[in-house]
This record gives sequence, structure tokens and C-alpha cells, in this order.
Amino acid sequence: VQLQASGGGLVQAGGSLRLSCAASGRTFSSYGMGWFRQAPGKEREFVAGISSWRGGSTSYADSVKGRFTISRDNAKSTVSLQMNSLRPEDTAVYYCAADPRPSPGVVTTTPRRYDYWGQGTQVTVSS
Repeated sequence: VQLQASGGGLVQAGGSLRLSCAASGRTFSSYGMGWFRQAPGKEREFVAGISSWRGGSTSYADSVKGRFTISRDNAKSTVSLQMNSLRPEDTAVYYCAADPRPSPGVVTTTPRRYDYWGQGTQVTVSS
């Protein structure tokens, strides 16, 4: 599967952005999907994830809870990340990723469980 992330950009603190990730392949609905981010000099970290099929389960990093919302549209093979109340510390390259062997109803937060990665999209939040 190939993943293409888009929607990044420059925004002032308190603003919003919506990231999208388009996936190729016929089995998108069976993948668990996640968003990760990596800031300069830091390790890649989990941001948000959504379970496979109907996406009944979601998980968020504590730092983004209440501000970010992940969703999926299986008909369009896309996963989105709505980011509100952005802060300068949210500045990073954001990556979408697919877990091809998810446990039903479970969101994986570990990067190594995700076999497929998009190219990343830069999000910069100015103070």
C-alpha cells in the first residue's frame, strides 16, 4: 500500500489544520491507521490512531487529547487528522502509517507495528 499525506503548512498558535492521508490498495479498511510526528532532534512519536474497519476505537497522545481528532473514510481510502488549538510544540513533520495486522478494535501506538509510511507533511506553528 502507498500512503500520501497532505495538508501541512504554517499556522499561528491557536489555529487549525486538517491533515489527510490517501491510501492506495483495496484493503484499506482492514488496516489500523495512525499519525506520528517527528520534531528536529527528537524521536518519532505517536500522535493518534484509529482501529481498522469501522474505526470504532481511537487513541491519542496525552499532549493532543481534546485538540486533535482522527477519522477515517473507508470508501475514499483516507484517514484524516483535524488539529485544533495548535501550539508551537506541535511543530513537526507528520506521518501517516498503516498497520496491516491490527488486532480487532485495538489501536497500536508502537511505530514498529506499522509497515507502511507516507512521506510526511510539515506542520509549523508560530507563536
